[in-house]
Amino acid sequence: MLGHKVLFVLAIMASVFTFGQGKTTEIGAITDNDLYTSSKNDMYYTNGLEFFYRHLLKNNKPEIQKKSIEFRLGQYIYTPRFLDSDKIEIVDRPFAGYLFGEIGKNIFYKNESVFKADLQLGYVGPNSFGKEVQKNFHNLIGYKAVNGWEYQIENALAIQTHFLFSKKLFLKSDSKSVDFHFQSEANLGTIFTGVSTGFMARLGFKKLVPVFNSNLHGASIASAESEFYFYIAPSINYQLYDTTIQGSLFNNNSQVTFELVPFRFNGEAGFKYRKNDFNLSYVFVYRGKELYSKTISGYFYGSIGVSYLLK
Repeated sequence: MLGHKVLFVLAIMASVFTFGQGKTTEIGAITDNDLYTSSKNDMYYTNGLEFFYRHLLKNNKPEIQKKSIEFRLGQYIYTPRFLDSDKIEIVDRPFAGYLFGEIGKNIFYKNESVFKADLQLGYVGPNSFGKEVQKNFHNLIGYKAVNGWEYQIENALAIQTHFLFSKKLFLKSDSKSVDFHFQSEANLGTIFTGVSTGFMARLGFKKLVPVFNSNLHGASIASAESEFYFYIAPSINYQLYDTTIQGSLFNNNSQVTFELVPFRFNGEAGFKYRKNDFNLSYVFVYRGKELYSKTISGYFYGSIGVSYLLK
């Protein structure tokens, strides 16, 4: 009888431990489009689509709460303000597509700091199929025809890295509904090279989940906590190079290129929600003026994210 009782207690403990750990795999998609903010706002960064897969990694370091590996497939499409003319003189931002595959590692610390690093391989230019995707999408929804892709940035090989570090501020604060974080990002590669730094604040509509269990930076795996919050993240960006604007680092084959505005103000604000195994987000993104052109301006777009947690 005693043996049966011990086994029964161990079984309960194992089930509780498994439940507490939550699901260890996450799949999802992110779709960006300027039409998510305005039906008249079709310019500059006009569309993005990403599919991702995350999985929990083993961890034996006491200061780390969890680690994960991430795989991603994505495409970004950039266009000028005016799409109904093929005159080269009205192109105020180059047409460009960026198609890539990505592998990354995410580390979430017990003090709610985050470190992320990833590597992307792909192409900017005709090999990205940006022209085909945009034209077919516009035809599908009955939107205006697109002209000018003959001036797109020519093919450039993408070998791209990205790093993010986030640190929670005011660790001794007793607030359960508001927190603040310092964030820095760096891009280094053949497509984008630049750095950004700024702050992020979360305002919870319920008790905030610790960052190492939150969907803020993709840490929902191995957690069973629900959440719903608003966040805002202003930042300053210094951009050293951007192939989608300046053309390839290694040649000058592109017909239309521009000089960068190196310093920009960027910002994003949005809502993120989790219930059981389902994550949902909507984010409004603003990007400051990126290049020197007569009609160019800052721009904005919307981003919608959906993901689901699996065993």
